[in-house]
Parts: sequence; structure tokens; C-alpha cells
Amino acid sequence: MNQQLPFGKQRPEASLLDYCKALPQYLLPHHLLSRGMHWLARQETPWLKNLIIRFICKKFDIDMSCAVEQDPLAYASFNKFFTRELQADARPITSEPQRLACPVDGCVSQAGLIAEHAQPGSLPLQDIFQAKGHYYSLEELLGGDRDRAMPFVGGHFATIYLSPRDYHRIHIPADAQLREMVHIPGRLFSVNPATTRAVPSLFARNERVACIFDTEYGPMAVVMVGAIFVSSIETVWAGEVTPPSHREVRSWHYQEGQHVFRKGDEIGRFNMGSTVVVLFGPNMISWANHVRADQTVQMGEPLAELNPALIKEED
Repeated sequence: MNQQLPFGKQRPEASLLDYCKALPQYLLPHHLLSRGMHWLARQETPWLKNLIIRFICKKFDIDMSCAVEQDPLAYASFNKFFTRELQADARPITSEPQRLACPVDGCVSQAGLIAEHAQPGSLPLQDIFQAKGHYYSLEELLGGDRDRAMPFVGGHFATIYLSPRDYHRIHIPADAQLREMVHIPGRLFSVNPATTRAVPSLFARNERVACIFDTEYGPMAVVMVGAIFVSSIETVWAGEVTPPSHREVRSWHYQEGQHVFRKGDEIGRFNMGSTVVVLFGPNMISWANHVRADQTVQMGEPLAELNPALIKEED
């Protein structure tokens, strides 16, 4: 069995405190709470939205210096503030053609290979490393479709956690065209580090929107994972995908040339802190040296380098 783990330090196994924090989440009405947040975040009553914005700015020490509108109270609603636009030069997009850009601001949870992993008594599966002691299925992450998952078998993944203080728009790492969008219903557990350590298959259990792209060098996926109080996941081509939530997996297929993006273009956003999982095909990339567990990253900086053999083939 070819069992290859992500590089960099691994977070410790879940502690008793982690389990104590996670256990009450199983009992919460996730979607009801998130629908309430969806309504509250869009209220434009000045005193109410200003109260929420002031609280978040103080609690998370929000840096407004890079925003187009630097006065937090000038935004019409908390949602407008939270998904604020940055100045054009705030996040330079790496210009080297062989380098792929980081899609978001955040902290790397894990990065490495989508590797064979087997539990005792089961067949090897192509799984993604979540935290020490926890893996989750590539196929489940992408909605349970084997054909959708196969192009990424043996490929690479990076999981990036966005805290409430981070910039919350999502950008594309490389020139690409959209092939498919998939909405996978699920729970809305928190995605903070403690819950990641304690809840098995977290990113394959939470509601998510998987965007599958074709690039010159192979397949790429950007998976936007929802979380508690993440009351909206939207894309630039479809608008708000959730809410409302649905019980069945939904997918949309797109014609060649219908939605074409250049490296660094905005492709989506979500409200409150959440997680993005980026997938690449086998032998397509190698991670930049700084892309490892617990490392802070910014949108636009180099995330990975293309396999030189692929570039030579194109030339």
C-alpha cells in the first residue's frame, strides 16, 4: 500500500477539551441557526448592523487598511462589510506562469498528497488527511461520484481555514474554465482547529459547493466548505447557491468556453469563517515551501509550482 502523508508538522490528536467543544454541536440545529444568521447579516438598520460590525472588529482585530472602503460603519449591512472588496494592489497575484496563486487569505490546515489509506479490515481508498487519526474520502468530498473523483486520485490537496478576520472572497489559482459545479448538502459543524481534530470526516460531512475546472495542465477543484453560521455560499456565475439547502446532491455542467477565468479572478465568497479545499490532478504541481500545516497564507501569493515536465510539453 502506498501510504503517503502530508508534509509538515501534524497537529496532535484531539484532546478531551476538543471533544467537549465538539459534542454540543451534534445537537445544534445547524441550518436553523445559519438561516437566522443569514437574515441578521443582511439587516440594514443602522444601529443593529453597526453594533454587530463594532463587536466583530473588536473581537477579531479586523484590519481595514487594505479595504476599498476603510470605514467599517459605512457598509450598508454586516454582510457587505464581511465580504468587503480589497484595494486593487492589496493582494498582488503571482505573475510567474509556472506558479499557481493561493485562492484565499487564511491558515493552512493540511497540505499534501491524496494518498491511499486503509483502516483495518477495509480496502485501500484514496483519502485526504484531515488531522491526526482522521481521513476523509475524496469521493465523498466531491458528492459521492466516482467519475468526478477519479481525475484527482493520486493528486494533491490543500485545506485552508478562513477565520472571521480574513478576507472572504475566493479567487482562482490558475487560468481555467469551469466544467461543473456541485452542491452537496450536509451538516454545518464549526471548522475551527478543535472541531477538525474531534469530528471525523468533517469536510465530507459539512455542506459544500465543489467547483471543478479544467486547466492546460490538468484538473483542478476548489471546494467551498460551509460551517456553522456560514449562511451563504455563492459563486460569480450562479449567485447564491445556498441557502436554501437541499436534501439531494445537485450538479450543473457547463459548456466549453462558457465560464473562463484568468489566474486571480474572483470566483466566489461566503459569509463568516469557513474552509476551502483545493485539489489538483496527479503529477501536476509541487507545493511552495511555505505551504504547510499552521502556516498563514494570503490570496495571490504562490501556492504551488507546476510540474516542469508539463510546461515543457506545452512548449
